[in-house]
Amino acid sequence: MTHAIPVPLPSALIEHHAVDLEVKSSNGLGLTVKDVAATPCGEIYTLYSTSRFTYGVADDEADPAKGNFGYALVTRYAPDGTPLATAVSGQSDLVRQDTTLGGPTTGLGEELWGASGLCVLPDGTLAATGWADQTHLITADLTAVTAHYKATHSQHEDGPRDAFASWISTTPAGRLLCTAGEFGVYNYGSPLDNIVSITDQPLIPTSKPTLRALASMEAQPVKQTEADLRPDLLFNGEPVGMDHRPRPSLTEHLTELEQTAPRWAWDDARLGRPAVVREDLFVIPVYGHIYRGGSRGQRFAFVLVSDQGKIVGQLGGMHLDRDSPFTGFCFEIAADPIRERIYHLNRYGLFAWSANGIRAQRLDLEDKRYKLLKHFTLMDCAPAGELILVHRTQHLLLRIPCPAALGDLGEVVEDALRSYAKERTALKKQWQPQNWHWVDSTAPLHRL
Repeated sequence: MTHAIPVPLPSALIEHHAVDLEVKSSNGLGLTVKDVAATPCGEIYTLYSTSRFTYGVADDEADPAKGNFGYALVTRYAPDGTPLATAVSGQSDLVRQDTTLGGPTTGLGEELWGASGLCVLPDGTLAATGWADQTHLITADLTAVTAHYKATHSQHEDGPRDAFASWISTTPAGRLLCTAGEFGVYNYGSPLDNIVSITDQPLIPTSKPTLRALASMEAQPVKQTEADLRPDLLFNGEPVGMDHRPRPSLTEHLTELEQTAPRWAWDDARLGRPAVVREDLFVIPVYGHIYRGGSRGQRFAFVLVSDQGKIVGQLGGMHLDRDSPFTGFCFEIAADPIRERIYHLNRYGLFAWSANGIRAQRLDLEDKRYKLLKHFTLMDCAPAGELILVHRTQHLLLRIPCPAALGDLGEVVEDALRSYAKERTALKKQWQPQNWHWVDSTAPLHRL
């Protein structure tokens, strides 16, 4: 298998904006991978953003060679890692819109609240999701956006509230595990992710399914009114809102469970992206308040919840300080429903659990054999049984096979990193990247 895969920038974009990649800062050019999703047949999709910001350049600068820009991109790869196509969408509401490469009115959302999650739906359609429960459906060949589900960004903002989800993943049977926001969480006037839910019907361009709430993070969002209720987000057959949502909430459960924790330990907590462990079991990350001065040692938990909304346990074997995901803000979790395994990567280790929450492996990233993993973020576990990671600065995907036995994880990771290093060298000769920007002129470019 191919272990190293570049995240490319279309040559048309680089040429249109006259980006000088020889300059170390690339004239303010940045690239961030938001999410990765894979299909059962082995194809991979990567959602990422690129932007240029140069101090002193006016927001209304008309010359594309000088003006700032921001784009959302999705690249589709063949199972062997070959880029098949890239879609690009304008993604900036802060600078002059250059619609040559797509605009936000038809694309993947504005810069401040653009898409950050990606999921391959059972019919092959892509769902790009983001803050405020915006959901955009994209054809599998990346040629068109077929539907937008959006909501207002403020509790007091007028406008349609036709939202769906801020994060979606699929179960083996094709159901959708989702997170959705609520107004009033911690007295915020904008939505914060607070509800984990599941669907029984498909999400298609012409209709969205009902979301059945399984768990809530915070029990009592304040100052909600009937105007904040969503008819498609239900708990026990009634819309979620005000004093009606799953109880105990995750923070209530964790507070009661950890009797020795300070009473404020879970104040201003946040909900991470859930993962599907098996058809009837999910793992939900919850983490405490992030402080400016550092949050290492703060409370965090990966809670196991059934498809009936019952809290059945949590992942064990992690130390609040020595294994803290707050260093680098590494809260991502990935699960392999085929083998019923759960994985987490942070700056201190690569962890693996069985479905009952018992830790089976911890690969220490201070070990020189695994130290390279410190530069990667865990993105997904492909249906074919591969962990997909992304290098944060070199813009490369790394695929690691999931071992048949968790006891073999160390050996498998060591082999994958060794192969990755060799493949990266070969890719550099083939692609000739400049400052780790991989420019592609071969894959078709679609403007959304």
